[in-house]
Amino acid sequence: MSSSVSDTPRHLLVVDDDDRIRELLRAFLRRRGFRVSVAAGAEAARRLLDALDFDLAILDVMMPGEDGLSLVAWLRSQPGRTGRLPVLMLTARGDPEDRIEGLRRGADDYLPKPFEPEELVLRIEAILRRVAESPGAVGPGLSLGPCVFDPSRGELTREGRPVRLTEAEVSLLRRLARDPHQPVERRELIQPDVDPAGRAIDIQVTRLRRKIEADPRSPRYLQTVRGIGYLLAPD
Repeated sequence: MSSSVSDTPRHLLVVDDDDRIRELLRAFLRRRGFRVSVAAGAEAARRLLDALDFDLAILDVMMPGEDGLSLVAWLRSQPGRTGRLPVLMLTARGDPEDRIEGLRRGADDYLPKPFEPEELVLRIEAILRRVAESPGAVGPGLSLGPCVFDPSRGELTREGRPVRLTEAEVSLLRRLARDPHQPVERRELIQPDVDPAGRAIDIQVTRLRRKIEADPRSPRYLQTVRGIGYLLAPD
C-alpha cells in the first residue's frame, strides 16, 4: 500500500454480490499494495470477520438477502475492533438521501457507482489516515458527566461500561477534545471533497449526543456554536 498511510499492507474486506466487480476490485486493490479478502454477501462477510482482522470494509448496498445497510448496522452493534471497523459504501444508489442513510447507519464514507478506481483508493487512504491520526496532547481522559472519553485509546465509557464508537466518531471526538471548551470551525471538521455540505458531520454529532448526553436535544457536553461549528465542554 501507499507509504502515505502505512508501510504494512492494510487488509481490506470487499463485499459485493457482483462477481465481476468483486474480482476487479480485488485485482486492482492488490496491485495498489493492499491485502484483499472478498465475500459475495453478508453471511460470508461475517464468517471472514470472525476469522480475520481487517483495517477497512468496502460494502455494496444493493445485495440479495441482507443488504449493505443492514450489514453496516450489524457491524456497529459489535464490540471491540469489529464494531469500530471503518466502512466505505459502494452503490449505484447515489441520491443524497441514500448517502445520508448510509452515514446514519454508521458508514464512514459513501462512493456511488460508477466510480474511478483512483478515487476509490484516495478515499480508502483518507479514511485510514483519519483512523491513524494522532490525537495530540489532550490528556488521559475527559469527563462528560457519566461518560469518560480517552483520546489516546479512542474509547468512550459510560459508568465504566464501553460505548461503541465508529472510527469517524472517534476522529471527531479527538479533534474536539484537542481544544476543550474552544469552538472548532465547521469547515475544519468537514471533508470538502467527500461531503461539501457537511451532512456527515451533523449525523456524527447527532449520534454522539445520543451516546453522551442525558438529553440530546439540549446538549451539555457536545455543543453547537452558531455560525462557527462545535465545541466539547467536559466537566
